[in-house]
Amino acid sequence: AAINAKQAFDVLVVGAGPAGGTAAIYAARKGIRTGMIAERFGGQVMDTMDIENFTSVQKTVGPQFAADMEKHVREYDVDIMNLQRVSKIVGADQTASGLVEVELENGAKVESKTVILSTGARWRKMGVPGEQEYATRGVAYCPHCDGPLFKGKKVAVIGGGNSGVEAAIDLAGIVEHVTLVEFDTKLRADQVLQDKLNSLPNATVITHALSTEVIGDGAQVTALKYKDRATETEHSIELAGIFVQIGLLPNTDFLKGSVELSPRGEIIINERNETNVAGVFAAGDCTTVPYKQIIIATGEGAKASLSAFDYIIRNS
Repeated sequence: AAINAKQAFDVLVVGAGPAGGTAAIYAARKGIRTGMIAERFGGQVMDTMDIENFTSVQKTVGPQFAADMEKHVREYDVDIMNLQRVSKIVGADQTASGLVEVELENGAKVESKTVILSTGARWRKMGVPGEQEYATRGVAYCPHCDGPLFKGKKVAVIGGGNSGVEAAIDLAGIVEHVTLVEFDTKLRADQVLQDKLNSLPNATVITHALSTEVIGDGAQVTALKYKDRATETEHSIELAGIFVQIGLLPNTDFLKGSVELSPRGEIIINERNETNVAGVFAAGDCTTVPYKQIIIATGEGAKASLSAFDYIIRNS
């Protein structure tokens, strides 16, 4: 009832990760009525331990980054509706009021001149024992973010697609040894990437392998167990880190049928962060923008907010 009673916003941001947080700040700084609907502040950042080289911040940790971002957002007049999830979006050209309508899972409805979708994505997980227990303690999902933490150590990469092979190549320049583990009988990455990986002296490829368990000492990862699918034999690799690279899942299931999505489920946007729905913009890892990085998501959030403000001016 309290949410239903709210006046229409100028900009309503859905999601509170780096893209959403930045979008809210940029909108509020324009002096327009800004709202934010969030399930939790920080998004994926809350599951990231070390963050390095965010320009001007040499090193921080995910929860601290999220807390600093929330404090920054709260410096401005942003109406934050926390612990809420959106279930439906209706474009401005489909409503009687000419405003974008946002329906929440609790049944409440909010209207806004523009909406910025910044719902982020989640890493596809292996789903094996020990993975959740050792997340951020050896199990990682972002080689760009966490790779330098394993300098001089032995690691594994799970996944033989382009992202997995690229991760293995990148990591080979940092770590002592990298083992790529692929479920299929062959790698699926582009041949040029496979050739590069096979040329590296400190890289090993294991195919036809099913990862079965993450082993640790209670504090850190110590090994990965896998089963040879051809012989059904169990094997173990001693290592300090496991990089899971079997895909990203954008948090866009609720948008099917209302906003145009790519075959991978990402929100299709143009260079101005516009979707195909009037008054609806999108930013960050939930979109088709390449390279899923915190610094890129923040920039995209700023772009989306500026585009939304321009839309308001032109459609007032």
